[in-house]
Amino acid sequence: MARTARELKPRRELEGLSKRQIEENHDVLYKGYVNKLNEIEAAVPEADISKANATYSTLRELKREEVFTTNAIRLHEGYFEALGGSGTPDGLAKEFIEEDFGSYEKWEAEFKGLGMAARGWVILGYDWQDHKLHTYLSDIHSDGVWDVSPVLILDVYEHAYFLDYGTARKAYIEAFMKNVDWEAVNRRIEVLNIQHHRKAA
Repeated sequence: MARTARELKPRRELEGLSKRQIEENHDVLYKGYVNKLNEIEAAVPEADISKANATYSTLRELKREEVFTTNAIRLHEGYFEALGGSGTPDGLAKEFIEEDFGSYEKWEAEFKGLGMAARGWVILGYDWQDHKLHTYLSDIHSDGVWDVSPVLILDVYEHAYFLDYGTARKAYIEAFMKNVDWEAVNRRIEVLNIQHHRKAA
């Protein structure tokens, strides 16, 4: 069954991020990844498994790009979901950030710093091994840490900000932080039932 792209959620006008910038990222790049994943998944059953090879084979290339494309879709979905709020942290997200990083301000400084250091993504994720929040840098879609669930995602590829900011990435990151929908972050924490797992750990 073919996958369909998620539509952008209704949101207030974003401060410092234009409708055109968000729609270009969503309608061109994100939807393009959804279409490519459909192509890949349709092609996998046709690949000749008898020719599987670690240097090159159709099966290897399809499955490698399946990981890249699947992560591209999920990271973009998390990024879009986190936009549309006031940028004022509250709830479980703020509580857990303060517990795991010492203060919200300390975490925010690290998150923004990673935004300047990463080539692709910055992820605040919950680690199911140590039951804490961590910030991770990912240069490409296929980088990641297993057994971690993202709760807040920042896209720092140039396509995410170039129309609005050119090469001024720092200003874009500031704009992103002003528009974080912390209610959406808290909903993700609740869906994952992180509060229960932290208490049980």
